[in-house]
Amino acid sequence: MEPGNESSMDTTEARLATLLAQAGSRWDERTGAVSMPVYRSSTFRHPGLGQSTGFDYSRTANPTRSVLEETLALAEGGRAARAFAFASGLAAIDTVLRLFEPGDRIVATEDLYGGTFRLFERMFRRYGIETVYADTADLSAVAAALADRRVQAVFLEVPSNPLLNVADIAAIVGLAAPRGILTIVDNTFLTFCRQRPLDLGADLVVYSATKYLGGHDDVVAGAVITRRADLAERVAFLQNGVGAILGPDDSWLLLRGLKTLPLRLARQEASAEALALWLLRQPRVGRVCYPGLTRHPGHEVLKRQSRGFGAMLAFEVADPARIPDILAGVRVFMFAESLGGVESLITFPAVQTHADVDPAVRDRLGISNRLLRLSVGIEDPEDLRQDLERVLQ
Repeated sequence: MEPGNESSMDTTEARLATLLAQAGSRWDERTGAVSMPVYRSSTFRHPGLGQSTGFDYSRTANPTRSVLEETLALAEGGRAARAFAFASGLAAIDTVLRLFEPGDRIVATEDLYGGTFRLFERMFRRYGIETVYADTADLSAVAAALADRRVQAVFLEVPSNPLLNVADIAAIVGLAAPRGILTIVDNTFLTFCRQRPLDLGADLVVYSATKYLGGHDDVVAGAVITRRADLAERVAFLQNGVGAILGPDDSWLLLRGLKTLPLRLARQEASAEALALWLLRQPRVGRVCYPGLTRHPGHEVLKRQSRGFGAMLAFEVADPARIPDILAGVRVFMFAESLGGVESLITFPAVQTHADVDPAVRDRLGISNRLLRLSVGIEDPEDLRQDLERVLQ
């Protein structure tokens, strides 16, 4: 797209693939480069006194990062949105938390990613910003938590990590907005290809862009997106003032990853659903957590507010003593942290992603020593099934 013409692109599902496939491809009119150039310059010449090309210093704005941010904004929220790219997903959440002041309280999904929990508890609690945790899949629990007048925001993971619980975003916005409470949604698992929280009334969307948006396990990045001009100005100030920005090379990698996101996610989602249905029939498997299953308690909510169910799933093995052999025995799945890449990964949340959560809390939530999480990639689905069948038997 030509500079400035990206905003004319519709972001309905049918057109989203076109927007992403051509992200940055028409930016460089001087050379006609189809791939967005990587601008490694830290500073930029001024045409004259009091004049600017729009780029002065790369912490504030960089052409490669700007095209990435424009693409993310259009994909998530359309022409009215603004996006900001950060050095990691946690850097993005850290910046959002800086919107609040000592004495403020945040209500958060109780079974959220351990790194986010650590940020809330080990970093921001010491500065007087308190987080209380609720089952955000239960509207009555959310309503009770929001009754406290100190609450300034509700932070949702939809679906949650690792249990894939589903919060009704629109209903929670209905509870929060009349009280002036912000709704913040971590949309990492589904992306704007499946779920658009801003359309459901959310104020801010955050991403670990390391995951599905990048999609190749070769970049660490984060993003914050909003349609609210007041919040956009505050986030822009913090992004520049704190400086946890995404560099130009990583911005280019993320732009490249976005081009194939719709294709990757469709393949991953189909394989995840097939594996979830197969796991249900296995005698050595207990609970299977995948919102695409009709028996999942969040199935109908997610069916209503999204266009798919994602490619993440979790399951419990009947015998926890089998966990080490399963992790050591997989040949197609890889035992590693992270998720959302083209390679399929298997993770043991209790000792990896959620190690910072108190063991008693983990057990209460169901993040037990029998729970394994799968990030399903784009490999042949039969190879993935056979790999699990072999280690489970």
